[in-house]
Amino acid sequence: MATRFVERMCIEVEGQGEPLVMIHGLGGTSNTFTPLLTRIAAQMQVIRPDLPGAGRSPTSGRFAIEQIADAIAKALAALGVGRAHVAGHSLGTIVSCYLALRQPQLVKSLALIGPLLAPSDVGRKGLVERAAVARAQGMQPIADSIVQATTAGTTRLERPLAVAMIRESLMRQEPEGYARNCEALAEVAPPDVTGIKCPTLLATGDEDAIATVGGMGAIARRIAGAESKVIQRCGHWATFERPETTAALVEAFLARRR
Repeated sequence: MATRFVERMCIEVEGQGEPLVMIHGLGGTSNTFTPLLTRIAAQMQVIRPDLPGAGRSPTSGRFAIEQIADAIAKALAALGVGRAHVAGHSLGTIVSCYLALRQPQLVKSLALIGPLLAPSDVGRKGLVERAAVARAQGMQPIADSIVQATTAGTTRLERPLAVAMIRESLMRQEPEGYARNCEALAEVAPPDVTGIKCPTLLATGDEDAIATVGGMGAIARRIAGAESKVIQRCGHWATFERPETTAALVEAFLARRR
């Protein structure tokens, strides 16, 4: 594994083969995708950035989702990657869609896990309030609340390690960086996904209260030829809650695109 710092991002690169860029969501890091790597990194070159203000990437300047997509494109150019498959989770699915729309020649396929286009009006207000909590109280109240609200009941009862990893991912966020990413998500304009032309997979948990099954279906209907899959007994953190199922879905989708 090699670690690079490019475009305000710490980037992990491992494996060999066709490139796959994996873009985490709000409260995540490059480690959001670690549970999938045993299968996928054996066949592909996996590129996992910590987005600006998350994980090991510094908090500096103003964040905007479209600018993050542009930064990823510049980072891939710096790494010598001219075309790649892209996988995203949650906020990372919005970044992924913008990347596919703004740099269509770069994106060979999209795998969107817990897919979103933009928060609702209520969700935008909640994100602004959450940013204020992060700055005033730190990450613990946010982590505890999100773990309860966004994981499946089965996960909380039967998968304590998954719960611990989700909570730790949130607890380790730098509060100001997390707050700025909350604000960036609160301000994002939904991408016009009807313009996406590459093969696309969408997958979400049957108990995902953020990227609901119905919401996923609405997005899938706007992307020509998109596939959609429901992961059973799973909330919003599919890579931690149901890593085997999620890895198999992504692996099978990518195998048909290579």
